[in-house]
Amino acid sequence: MAAEQNERIQRTVEKERKRLLNFIRKRVDNVADAEDILQDVFVQFTQYLRVGSDIDSLTGWLFAVARNRITDWFRKKKEDRFSDTALTSAEGDGPLYLSDILPDAGSQTDEPMLRKVMLETIMEAVDELPEEQRFVFLQHEVEGRSFKELAAATGVPVNTLLSRKRYAVLALRESLASLYKELMND
Repeated sequence: MAAEQNERIQRTVEKERKRLLNFIRKRVDNVADAEDILQDVFVQFTQYLRVGSDIDSLTGWLFAVARNRITDWFRKKKEDRFSDTALTSAEGDGPLYLSDILPDAGSQTDEPMLRKVMLETIMEAVDELPEEQRFVFLQHEVEGRSFKELAAATGVPVNTLLSRKRYAVLALRESLASLYKELMND
């Protein structure tokens, strides 16, 4: 019995590995994470067979498990808050955070004009984002709403919201890095 199960597992892995990995890679950008998810799918498949359960549609079952594992991966993945995202300083002497380039609102030494220019530049960068990315970014960063909350309110899947936020953060990071370089050259 165990030899039959092992053979079935091996045939299934050989037959479905490439398709499942491609499916996972379309949704997970990190190759190592995609491989880990694929491994989890096959571990679950093996455990399922070992307890004697039978699967009617093997391919459908594997893809359903893969979808669930991808969802679990996104839930476990730490949310990348823009305010925690490191920029690289112009001198290359370490990470630069958004809080490092924004003037202190309580400080009397900050020039009001500099603060105004910086805030306008940041708002322009946010305004240049595509509408969907801007909405997710502002709701998550400014309003503090969770992706789960946004998904429930908009009907857009959490993974799509995460992706939109990621693209917004990347675009803003690029825009603000050039602002920082400009300020440091003055």
